[in-house]
Amino acid sequence: MEGLMLAQVLRDLGPSFPARTLGWAFPDETTSALLIEGVGNLVLSYRPPQPALFISRERLRGDPHNGFQRLLAARVRGDLLGAEQLKLDRVVALHFGAAEGFIDQPPARIVFEVTGRNANVLVLEEGEGFAGRITLAAREITGSRNRFRTVRSGGQYTPPPPYDKLDPRELGEAQAQELSSLPLGRWRERLDGLGPLLSAELVRRSGLPGGEAPGERWPQALDALRSLVADPTVREGTLSEGARESTRADKAAALRKALREPLDKRVTLLRNQLGDVTRAEEGVEIAAQDRAEADLLMAYAHTVEPGALGALLPAFDGSGEVPVSLEPHLSAVQNAEKRYTRARRREEVYERLAEREENIRTELAAAQARVDELDHADLEALERLSADLEAEKPERSPYGARYRTPGGLEVLVGRNNKENATLTHRVGKSLDWWFHAQGYPGSHVLVRAGGRDLDLPDILYAARLAAAHSKARGSGNVPVDYTRIKHVWRPRGSAAGQVHYTDQKTVFVDGTLPEGEG
Repeated sequence: MEGLMLAQVLRDLGPSFPARTLGWAFPDETTSALLIEGVGNLVLSYRPPQPALFISRERLRGDPHNGFQRLLAARVRGDLLGAEQLKLDRVVALHFGAAEGFIDQPPARIVFEVTGRNANVLVLEEGEGFAGRITLAAREITGSRNRFRTVRSGGQYTPPPPYDKLDPRELGEAQAQELSSLPLGRWRERLDGLGPLLSAELVRRSGLPGGEAPGERWPQALDALRSLVADPTVREGTLSEGARESTRADKAAALRKALREPLDKRVTLLRNQLGDVTRAEEGVEIAAQDRAEADLLMAYAHTVEPGALGALLPAFDGSGEVPVSLEPHLSAVQNAEKRYTRARRREEVYERLAEREENIRTELAAAQARVDELDHADLEALERLSADLEAEKPERSPYGARYRTPGGLEVLVGRNNKENATLTHRVGKSLDWWFHAQGYPGSHVLVRAGGRDLDLPDILYAARLAAAHSKARGSGNVPVDYTRIKHVWRPRGSAAGQVHYTDQKTVFVDGTLPEGEG
């Protein structure tokens, strides 16, 4: 059910407020019907994925089927004082007065989220608007089901987040002209209260092609929109067309979500890596100060008292004395050496990250471009993109990601410590080849050569896989060691994936995937 349809239901109810209520009926476990004097039944059907709010003259019966319906019948018994809609969103609040009886009941509110698969009905304590404490919810939504929004009895209700769309009830000619360059079938992206069904009905009433922009015929589209606002009913033929469009929209949304999640994670990772570069730059400044203090300590070590917590040493440029803190259990020379070591480590980290910065920025721009492409892609484009991404994925096996070298040899890449250990100690034969980035945590790479020596293209291919699946990813000139499996062993008591090896050779490659591997 779409926003303009809900607005019509509330418009029909408006003249009856305040309305006397005559009790609840529950035809099934996800339908609650409130009998209103002079109106009929106000039916709340909250079964996903097609919830609805409507007025029915049919006689409805049924006792409560569950705890929520029992509470609804007992707790919400007062007159219906009013109803409101959150903009033209699919969220409606019904306001009830107090009820006298054997046990008096205070005023209450019902919030009905008519939101497809996430449909829900909630009883809230007395209040204004849409926020407040939840007395009971038809569907409890915990953090394990939705990490962005929880709905729990006793908690605070938070309405869906705000959005910025035009109100079709107030759309003027100037705004319609601004929309004239957008295909009519996509006007719902900019207009509140329209979904696939009403969008299809808008196209039908206008007589314009849905896939084309109205252009100079925008007045025709505006007249159709105004008629839709006045009467948001859908013709049967349009209903089936809109249903197909709704199905397509749901499929596109699910596909977009599935494609976007890994991209969002990738964007976050790359932004964090750029943050590492910034922090490393700050570390270079600290390293310069450490070196300056270390130079002073080496020059004036003979003047520093043993066990001192600090010293004032003359600056080399004659600008005065420089305070230098000391570790009292170390000599002045040892304090200086510790500073040199710390400075060198910070400088090496910066050099390694700075070397990767350009690649990180390039990857980030590409990932953001793909996110933007997803946001504006239709179903066909999403399906093509999904197929492209699926083709880019390496063939998977129970023992790591699978690749093929230029020479046709099978390569297995461990995806975690457990797989690393499995590949190296169980899958690999003694004369197979084993690769690992030198000095960096990363994947074990196994080339199943069947005892044969490797050609140089195969060596470089496997080495690049090892570099790209390590902490050196994106760097240049990464050292990668390789040796036969028989020369690799796990030290006693070490964690899974930790190994020692001998008889290795080393090649230097870029820390990027080989060409053609995405």
